[in-house]
Amino acid sequence: MATTAYILLVLTTLMWGGNSIAGKMAVGHVSPMILVFFRWLLAFLVLLPVAWRPLREDWPVVRPHLLKLSVLGACGFTLFNVIFYTALNYTTAINVSIEQAGMPVLIILINFFLFRMRASWAQLVGALVTIVGVVLTAAHGDPLQLMTLQLNFGDAIMLIAVILYSFYSVGLRLKPNIQWQSLILVFTGSSLLTATPFALWEIASSNAIYPDLEGWLLIAYTAFIVSAVSQVFFIRGIELIGPNRAGIFINLVPIFGTLLSVLILGESFHLYQGIALALVLGGIWMAETSGRKRAA
Repeated sequence: MATTAYILLVLTTLMWGGNSIAGKMAVGHVSPMILVFFRWLLAFLVLLPVAWRPLREDWPVVRPHLLKLSVLGACGFTLFNVIFYTALNYTTAINVSIEQAGMPVLIILINFFLFRMRASWAQLVGALVTIVGVVLTAAHGDPLQLMTLQLNFGDAIMLIAVILYSFYSVGLRLKPNIQWQSLILVFTGSSLLTATPFALWEIASSNAIYPDLEGWLLIAYTAFIVSAVSQVFFIRGIELIGPNRAGIFINLVPIFGTLLSVLILGESFHLYQGIALALVLGGIWMAETSGRKRAA
């Protein structure tokens, strides 16, 4: 069971790392809010014929929980991405990476305060070790860069995004016992509804860039792989080992994003990136070794 969860969560973070590359490649080919809108529209249209029958079967169970599920989908799927793209207009990628690195610890804290779910010291130390790896990556191997960072509006709203996704990760434990197709279709539908006003706002403000061929290919990747497959994997990973243990894998995202930048965008590989990867993997191993003992 744990091995299956590890595979799913590593693949999830690999796909999310690819999403950051897609975001870089999308510049000039499709604007952020248009990308968010079309990725959820395409994902919804693809999932609809697959998930419509399961949703009809699950509807008596889904209906009482529809508002809760819609809020979870909107927070975890749409609002996080909208705030993420917006924050990058005001702050640096270093700041955003460092803030995201705190997500596993925040998940542990939320679980403790809401559900009295305790984490071991080894899990906390492991989470902190992964944060060091992310910070090393974000600072390009020079921790002294952190001394020059300045907090601004982008950092403030990115913190909101981190909190939203942390609550989404924890909130998945409250979902009813329904088929995964039903859950993803409800999440995707609520995300599409939430993304629509942001796309309209971007169009009204004359900032919209409609996708060209490369833009459509990137939208297809984010719709099929990031919006559908990775979310199913992440939800299943949480089901198997819980949000505290699954959350720490999130800090693989900037590591995979950096490695994919080397492979896809031709960026140079540096020693600090290898050290950062070792730190993140070591932190996950430390936390998971403790997590398995507590679960046993």
